[in-house]
Amino acid sequence: MIWTTIIMALREIRRNTMRSALTTLGIVIGVGSVIAMVTLGRATSAKVAADIASMGANLLIVTPGAERHGPTSSVARALELADAEAIQNSVSAVAEVAPTASQGALIVYGNRNWSSGVTGTTNAYFIVRGLTLAEGEVFSDAQLSGATPVCILGETVRRELFGQQQAMGASIRVGNVSCQVIGVLAAKGQSTFGQDQDDFIVMPLRAFQRKMAGNADVGAIFISAASDNLTTKAVQQIELLLRERRRIGRGEVDDFSVRDMKEIAKTVGSVTGALTALLGAIAGVSLLVGGIGIMNIMLVSVTERTREIGLRLAIGARGAEVMLQFLIEAATLSTLGGALGVIFGLAMSLIATRVLHMAFVVSWDIVLIAVGFSATIGIGFGFFPARKAAHLNPIEALRHE
Repeated sequence: MIWTTIIMALREIRRNTMRSALTTLGIVIGVGSVIAMVTLGRATSAKVAADIASMGANLLIVTPGAERHGPTSSVARALELADAEAIQNSVSAVAEVAPTASQGALIVYGNRNWSSGVTGTTNAYFIVRGLTLAEGEVFSDAQLSGATPVCILGETVRRELFGQQQAMGASIRVGNVSCQVIGVLAAKGQSTFGQDQDDFIVMPLRAFQRKMAGNADVGAIFISAASDNLTTKAVQQIELLLRERRRIGRGEVDDFSVRDMKEIAKTVGSVTGALTALLGAIAGVSLLVGGIGIMNIMLVSVTERTREIGLRLAIGARGAEVMLQFLIEAATLSTLGGALGVIFGLAMSLIATRVLHMAFVVSWDIVLIAVGFSATIGIGFGFFPARKAAHLNPIEALRHE
């Protein structure tokens, strides 16, 4: 009897193909939207985390100036090379320390020019930031200790200045300084935030300070903690050391800040996770709309088939069988819509992640939840029409025009 009821339900769906297709459309859009939004949200979170991680393993950044909110007119006292040396020698939780100073400059080669950022630093910078050389070599001890104007190019700068030509050994002008190219960095591409990670050049710190900056200031100190579980300890040790070196008394506000990129990654991850949940919830509203559409269509179907239902009840069909038929119709429509929605959502996610250059990872938990929710909606919203059909009075139903 159950099998017969299922066949009758499927036959009724096939008999009204267009109406059934339009009924499932709301579920398709709802399920597809939920899957697409959640998948894209998770892909974005993973991309942001990967971008932050690509800045360097266990990265800490020390900058002058306290972390303030709102406008301030105070001038932060610059860091010094001696601060970086003290951190390297006195803080046990750090592995590499790279003092840096930077500024923008016009870079010229032949009849080509390009505006980019110039960073003066040491070889530790390449280790801390996870940078590798595509060709050439890092700075020699003589180049670091003297004021030798040599430089290593990011891929964007190399492409804009040299195109298909050989960059190694060429002499370029950085601002007013003539500089020999001794290396080219491997490309890292754009970050999630649209920043070109290859648009800069690197010079020895002393050469940068003497020939470009004209002072011995250090703009930031990039630090790699000895291990992932020592970042918090490293931050505490660095803060204590710098407070002592900069003579900051008890209760006074630090005039520097130490940023832990791992903590920033966690914060960004929680924000993107919340946004993903919000977008998923908003998309889930369309599932409810689809469920209401199923209920409306089923109510119309009950009205149209009143005489048929009355005839079945009159010749001995039980109300439970009539109810089961309508529930099967509603569940079939919603489940079919859910399956098509999964295909639609995954297809849209795949296209979007390819366009945005993000990793496509199927969130099977969301797929299962979306399909299960769509089937539940079909049964839930189909229950009232099914109950109405099962409780029709056979005599009144047969009289229905």
